[in-house]
Amino acid sequence: MATVTSYGAAQCVTGSCHLVKIDSIKILIDCGMFQGNGNEERNYEAFEFDPFKVNYLILTHAHLDHIGRVPKLIKDGFNGRIIATKATRDIAKVMLLDSANILQEEYKTLRRKARRRGEEETVLEPLYTKEDVDRVFEKKWCTLEYFEEHKLKHHIKVTLANAGHIMGSAFVILDYQEQNRHKRIIFSGDLGSPQRLIIDSADNIDQADALFIESTYGDRQHKPLEQSIAEFKEAVRTTLQQNGNVIIPSFALERTQEILWLLHEMHDNGELPKCRVFLDSPLAIKATKLYNRYPIHLSDTLEYAPGSGGDPFSFAWLETTTTRDQSMAINKTKERCIIIAGSGMCNGGRIMHHLKHRLWNAKNAVVFVGYQVHGTLGRSIVDGEKMIKIYGEEIAVKAKVYTINGFSAHADQKELIEWMRPIEGLKNIYLIHGEVEKMEVFASVIQGELGQEAKIMEYAKPLKL
Repeated sequence: MATVTSYGAAQCVTGSCHLVKIDSIKILIDCGMFQGNGNEERNYEAFEFDPFKVNYLILTHAHLDHIGRVPKLIKDGFNGRIIATKATRDIAKVMLLDSANILQEEYKTLRRKARRRGEEETVLEPLYTKEDVDRVFEKKWCTLEYFEEHKLKHHIKVTLANAGHIMGSAFVILDYQEQNRHKRIIFSGDLGSPQRLIIDSADNIDQADALFIESTYGDRQHKPLEQSIAEFKEAVRTTLQQNGNVIIPSFALERTQEILWLLHEMHDNGELPKCRVFLDSPLAIKATKLYNRYPIHLSDTLEYAPGSGGDPFSFAWLETTTTRDQSMAINKTKERCIIIAGSGMCNGGRIMHHLKHRLWNAKNAVVFVGYQVHGTLGRSIVDGEKMIKIYGEEIAVKAKVYTINGFSAHADQKELIEWMRPIEGLKNIYLIHGEVEKMEVFASVIQGELGQEAKIMEYAKPLKL
């Protein structure tokens, strides 16, 4: 008998963590951070299962909401095998080391402020350190190619297939025997839209008994990619032609590389007004190098560019800034520049510094190209707040704000339905990784389109399959 218990991404978008028990074997699908909506404190809580008794950890991809608590999992006793694609393993190392550095810096800041209040003992130690991250990669890893079957203990097999979300992303196929009958469970991870700029679209699957599917955009359809590209180009051109600056809060993985590719094309085609372009994110710079390391994961348009001596993510006007001094020096450029920086939801990172210095100027523009979780600064700006607080200072939001959602790395409602439609034998559909109201809409659409009931997973409630 198989059971599934969701300890994250159950009626929320972040903290992905799903424990599968097949007979005596325990398999954890992802172990991500909770983000936004004041959920960060949940990351410090004890796991509601015994990490030592988990046999396998399967990582769908290297976003922090899917891998961000892996070092804590190991600190708390996990000693099993970690399974992922090779690209996910390499990207995860970069992401987790960066996360550890941020946690350490936040700890120092909070401790310094608490000391002045005489409350130093109330500050929690960092969730993990760089040394804890190193221990993650000292564990036994099994890296799989797409559709390479890997046998676990007894009669259980795992297969990873391309989820089309970010480089190396996968959905998980678990095959096992139950009372001499073949059973298959699929965890979608985060599914990408088939309209992607730089990587191939998700693989299809023809059969499953149970599907656990993300529902981030289960309530809507994205704008066509071509329309979003046109909007992006127009926002950039208009702002630069008015001698303004373009600030792009961007996620280090996938979104930054897509934006660099678009700007590269605009530059080569003569569509980009003369300007300076800054990639002000050490993490994104490292991630972009990894994208060049795995050209096989790129779309056909980009795959062969590195082999011919070119770099699809670089062009003459691009400047990369790794040090803090280099980042601060961007302030000297008063007009006609593009600044790409993290974090993508404006809840930390160098983007905060740039927003503080440029958000109040009506000549400038902020271009959001990614999802903004409730409770983040990015969501406040998108929702039309007139004043926001950055580093304790009230800043007027006078820059023009663009929200371009067609770049989403998540499939929309229609795309999710079309990915599910060919799956035969599907008896049970469970919705994860979404806000409740969106899941309810998605469940209704699934019923209408596929004639099947979809259930919304509840937090920490075991489900028998």
